[in-house]
Amino acid sequence: MARGALVAALYIIFTTLPPFSSISYMGNQLRVSEALTVLPFVEPAAIWGLFLGCFFANLMGPLGPWDIFAGSLLTLTAALLTALVRRTGRPWLAPLPPVLINAFGVSAYLHLLVDPPFLPFGGGIPPYFLFVISIGVGELVACYGLGLPLLYLLRRRMG
Repeated sequence: MARGALVAALYIIFTTLPPFSSISYMGNQLRVSEALTVLPFVEPAAIWGLFLGCFFANLMGPLGPWDIFAGSLLTLTAALLTALVRRTGRPWLAPLPPVLINAFGVSAYLHLLVDPPFLPFGGGIPPYFLFVISIGVGELVACYGLGLPLLYLLRRRMG
């Protein structure tokens, strides 16, 4: 329970406190806290920690009920899938569920709430897919660029 609470607290901090808050919401986002979404691969308590952390971070965010409830449920889904990926024994797959779930799932409601993100090559691309690209790139950076090295470090230290 303490580990889950720690994950929740870290998720909230890395989402809502400056300078992270300025890049954690809207269409162009890099939610640094998403690096923690690899943790269910090594720690089951992280599943509920991520869900609660996301819920409270979104509660403090500017996007309202859709983000609070749908975003948190998408994070819970991604965390459960990440825990299942553990069975493969391939840590490099751990970031994949959060990247895919958030890119396609968060975009499903975000494109209805805010203006499309600016992408230099975005002319003619439907708004939903602009969000998929933008959210997906942010998730790739957070989950693979930050989260996967964290996962390898934790696995090395855990034995």
